[in-house]
Amino acid sequence: MRHLTVALSLLVVLGACKPKPPSSDVITGGNPQRGLDAIQRYGCGACHRIDGVPGAYGKVGPTLQDIGERAYVAGKLPNTPENLQMWIRFPQRISPESAMPDLGVSEIDARDIAAYLYHQ
Repeated sequence: MRHLTVALSLLVVLGACKPKPPSSDVITGGNPQRGLDAIQRYGCGACHRIDGVPGAYGKVGPTLQDIGERAYVAGKLPNTPENLQMWIRFPQRISPESAMPDLGVSEIDARDIAAYLYHQ
């Protein structure tokens, strides 16, 4: 009976251990804090709601809350760090009919912005 109790206890403990997903900076190569700064510099909050960004209550574009849980970026690209960064940099190349303008976002800033958005 004692062995059964120990085995069940071990199963409960192991079942509660989930592998921790990689951090947003690891999957994007960016820095979430610098991403917050870049989001503010580029004025992303004028069009988007973005948690944790002061004044980011825009309603022109979609909310960027929980973007890491979405299947697609911009409704067109599978949601990967590379695709999100490409969308941030070149939205008009990907979807010319989109209201999102090309803002001249640098590669480094796109990585940082993606790190911030996936971090949320």
